[in-house]
Amino acid sequence: MSINSESDIAANIQIGPTTMGMVRIYIEGDGVDLPLDFSPEEAIEIAEELMAAAKAITAGK
Repeated sequence: MSINSESDIAANIQIGPTTMGMVRIYIEGDGVDLPLDFSPEEAIEIAEELMAAAKAITAGK
């Protein structure tokens, strides 16, 4: 599966700080519980990438 492939898979996502000073992205779906922990610096980079992708889509409209 690539980033442009459509999927019928549904999942929930939660994002928040942990008590260990990390930022957790928690993905829960059918048979999947995936906690992903990132340093604050990594989380900022991810947020910037998300913003850039969103801007690229909205700029094309």
